[in-house]
Amino acid sequence: MDYLWSPWRYQYLVNIGTAERCVFCVGESTQHDDEKFILFRGKHNFVILNIFPYTTGHLLISPYQHLADFSNSSAEQMGEMMDLVRQSKLAIDRNYRPDGFNLGMNLGKCAGAGVEHHFHFHVVPRWVGDANFVTIIGESRVLPETLRDTFQKLKGCFE
Repeated sequence: MDYLWSPWRYQYLVNIGTAERCVFCVGESTQHDDEKFILFRGKHNFVILNIFPYTTGHLLISPYQHLADFSNSSAEQMGEMMDLVRQSKLAIDRNYRPDGFNLGMNLGKCAGAGVEHHFHFHVVPRWVGDANFVTIIGESRVLPETLRDTFQKLKGCFE
């Protein structure tokens, strides 16, 4: 029998709902952006790697402002967010050539929002066959590269 180990995932599971601060409230200091996997900072939003990705290259675009629902954001915030979604898709296309994408938001706990009090937009590259027995039944993800490698590949696409 083969075993797939993902010990890093345990920290996510045991810490759901216990964070002392919002993971999307990143502050103004850019000193630790590389360690936090922040790829780009815009005027109203930033682009960050999902540290618990569904697939390699899974990015998140989040506003700096702590808002639970995009309905409360400004047109300028949303305009920049959608431009960053477009840039993110192009960056992933250039580096990974996926077969498709899932793009969107989960608003509210019942809709699947893991962080329900700070909305964010998912850009998830998809490949034919990426949802298989391992992901659906085994509830495990097999990622072919480290987050650091993904960060290095995509970082230059936003500068």
